[in-house]
Amino acid sequence: MTDRNSDRHDRGGTNRLLRHYLPILVTVLLSAFCVFMAILTIQTVRNALDPQPTVPSTEHLSSEPTDPTELTDPTSEPTSQPTEPTTPAAVTELLAKAEFQAAGYDYQGAIALLKGYTGYDAYPELTDAIARFEEADKKLVTFKDHDKVTHIFFHSLIVDTDRAFDGDGDSNGYNMYMCTVAEFNAIMQQMYDRGFVLVTPYDVAYEVTDETGTHFVRGEIRLPEGKTPFIMSQDDVNYYSYMISSGNGKNETPYWADHANDGFASKIVIGEDGYPTCEYVDADGNVLYGNYDLVPLLESFIQEHPDFAYHGARAVLGVTGYEGVLGYRTKPKYKNTIGLEKWQKEVDEAKKVVACLKEKGWIMASHSYGHPAYGNISAERVEADSSLWEDTCQPIIGDTDIILYPHGSDIADWHKYDFSNAKFNALYEDGYRYFFNVDSAVAWTQITEHSYRGGRRNIDGIRMIKDPEMLDDLFDVASVIDPARPKLIY
Repeated sequence: MTDRNSDRHDRGGTNRLLRHYLPILVTVLLSAFCVFMAILTIQTVRNALDPQPTVPSTEHLSSEPTDPTELTDPTSEPTSQPTEPTTPAAVTELLAKAEFQAAGYDYQGAIALLKGYTGYDAYPELTDAIARFEEADKKLVTFKDHDKVTHIFFHSLIVDTDRAFDGDGDSNGYNMYMCTVAEFNAIMQQMYDRGFVLVTPYDVAYEVTDETGTHFVRGEIRLPEGKTPFIMSQDDVNYYSYMISSGNGKNETPYWADHANDGFASKIVIGEDGYPTCEYVDADGNVLYGNYDLVPLLESFIQEHPDFAYHGARAVLGVTGYEGVLGYRTKPKYKNTIGLEKWQKEVDEAKKVVACLKEKGWIMASHSYGHPAYGNISAERVEADSSLWEDTCQPIIGDTDIILYPHGSDIADWHKYDFSNAKFNALYEDGYRYFFNVDSAVAWTQITEHSYRGGRRNIDGIRMIKDPEMLDDLFDVASVIDPARPKLIY
C-alpha cells in the first residue's frame, strides 16, 4: 500500500524544482536556438558570397578506381581546350620562298628546297606544295629555238623629261638613245602580257668540259606552252658627269650629282630593304632614293610578277671605266684629285653595291674601258683597252666572261669567230666567252664550240620614232611612247 504523504511530498518537491529551474531552462534553450539561427544565417550569407562548386553526379563515371594523381584543385582555373598545332615560322618562311621560286618555273628547285627541310613530310602545307609543283613541272615544254632568243637593251632611263629635252646640246642624243621611265614601265608590262619571260645568256648556252674537251652546249629552257624567252641588258651603267651634273667629266676631276643634272639617276645604292635602288637629285636639289632607273624598276616589276623571270633571271649590266662604275668615281687617277681616303670610300661603296646586285641575280659585264668602237680600231688598241678595264673595273666588278661591244661595234663580220682573228684571240685570252653586238634583226645568234655570240636590239628613240614596226613583236610603240618625247630626230 502506498504512503500518500510520501507521494504528496514527492509531487511537491517536483513542483518546487519546476518552479525554480523551468525559467532557467527555457532561457538556455532560447539562447541556444538563437545562437543556432545566427550561425545558420552567417553560413548562408557566406555561401551566397563565395559559393562552393557543385559536386558532379558520379552516376555516369566508371566503376574503375580513380587515380588520385589525376585529381585537381576544384578552385583552380579550368584547363583550356586543346588547339591545333601551329605551323613554325621557319616553315611558313620556307614555303613563301619556295612559292616565289616556283613562280619563276623553277619547280624542281622549289621541290628540293622543301624536301631539304628536316621532317618536311609532317607538314601538309609542304607536302601539298610539293605535289602542286610536281604536277606543274610535268606541264613545262622544252624550248628548242635557242637561235631565236631575242636580246633587247636600254641605256640610262630619263626621269625628268623637262630637263632631258630642254633643247640644249644633249637633248637630241637623249631623244635618240634613251627611253623614259614611263616608256620602260609600259614596255615591260606589254612584254609580260604577251608572254615574254626574261632569261640570261647562261640559260641559252654555257661552257662545259667533258671527255670531248671544253665546248659550249645549249641550255635546257623549260617554260609553259606559249611563253617566249628573251635576254635584256643595259649599257653604260655609269651615270656619267655630263648627265648628272654641270661638269663634262673629260678631265681628271670627278663631278658629283647636283640640281643642274639632265634628269637622270646619279648612282645605284642599296636601299633600306636590302635591294638595289637609285639616288636621284631633283631640280630643286633634293636627294631622293627610289625607282629611278632600269635596275630598281625591273627588280620591282619582278617582285610583283615573279613569273616574268625564268629561275630568278635578271638583266646584264655593262659598265665602262673611264669615269668609274655605277655612279661611283672609282677611276684610279681621281685619287690624286679628291684624295686617297675619299677615293677609297667610293671604291668600297661600289663593291658593296656590286655584291648586292650579284646576290639578287644581276650579271655584270664589260662595256670596254673607254667606249671605243672595237670594230674600227686595231687589235693592239682592243687589247690595251681590255687591259685597262681589267685594271680599273675588274677589282670592283669581279670576273666576267661577257662583253657588250661599245657602239655595238663587232670585231668581225657575220662569219664565225676563230683564233686567227687577233681581236677575238685577245678578248678570249682575257676570259670573254659571250660577245654581243647591236643588230636590227629580231634575233641573231652564233653558238660555237668556244663562244656564244649574239645581236642585240636597241630600245630607244631611234627605233620608236624611225622604225616602230621593227618592235611590233615586243610591244605597241604608239601606246607606250612618252608624249613628252620630241618627235623629230636630226
